[in-house]
Amino acid sequence: MKFTRSARGLVAAAAAIAISVGTPVGVAAADPATGESRVTGSSTYGPQRELVTVYSASMGRNIPLDVLRPADRSKPAPVFYLLNGAGGGEDSASWANRTNYAEFFAGKHVNVVTPMKGAFSYYTDWQRADPVLGVQKWQTFLTKELPPVMDAYLKSSGKNAVAGISMAGTTVLNLAIAAPKLYTMAASYSGCARTSDPLGERYIRTVIEDRGKADARNMWGAYGGPGWRKNDPYLNAGKLRGTQIYLSSNSGLPGQDESVDAGSSAGEGIALADRVILGGGIEAVTNVCTQQMAEKLRSLNIPATVVIRPTGTHSWGYWERELHASWPAIARSLK
Repeated sequence: MKFTRSARGLVAAAAAIAISVGTPVGVAAADPATGESRVTGSSTYGPQRELVTVYSASMGRNIPLDVLRPADRSKPAPVFYLLNGAGGGEDSASWANRTNYAEFFAGKHVNVVTPMKGAFSYYTDWQRADPVLGVQKWQTFLTKELPPVMDAYLKSSGKNAVAGISMAGTTVLNLAIAAPKLYTMAASYSGCARTSDPLGERYIRTVIEDRGKADARNMWGAYGGPGWRKNDPYLNAGKLRGTQIYLSSNSGLPGQDESVDAGSSAGEGIALADRVILGGGIEAVTNVCTQQMAEKLRSLNIPATVVIRPTGTHSWGYWERELHASWPAIARSLK
């Protein structure tokens, strides 16, 4: 899918802010030496869209956020944190570039906040700085630093929900476990809730080490150790009681998005084959994880909405439709 003009502008602005030594437009810059997390800049991309930059005290750097605002700002609106996958929004694989989510939320009374950083971080707190990825304290940022800053900046209603795909589909469950009263609902699309068993660990290492070129031991310590068990939503599922849960996964089998139109190029055919083989394999793994997590929640008598699709790969068309399908339940939780 080609970038929209607004998406290209958003990514370019995020990059500019990340390297800028000047003051971003719209809000006075914060002094990082104060040790306080706060809004350090904002730029408008239309009547309902902003790029907002927040300084993270725990990570010591500015984090750009893609923020969708409700049309009517005369009354407070809740905040929906919508996380990108393994690329963290730093590549082209983001809600902004691969979906119509801006149009979908345009008529809805909600603030949608999406970080545009965090590639291969699992949006978690790493035990040690990594030589490739640096300092990663995303759980602290997302549960302690960012919510009060956003509540104040957006003049929100104080209600929050969170959703994420793939890598972040694991993260949203761990965030809800770490901050039990922060989110009314956590929605996981194609995430793997098993992090400390061999299959889950291998999946995470594929993301962090094979793709991100980082060392997953810097994240949660020795493979199979206590850090991995501490961050395993399956083992800690009891702590999700009181948070509404939405779990979804496809089967990995080719579905409605896996077809080549007449006249398609060879490159499009290769991309489709990659999605069917690689994306299908990844989704088959997350499908197993999702069903195991669903069974764990049932055994604990913790209510959850579980959607297992008979077809579909690890790709954006399915995640966009799942966002649309889950939104009524998320919206009800935010009232």
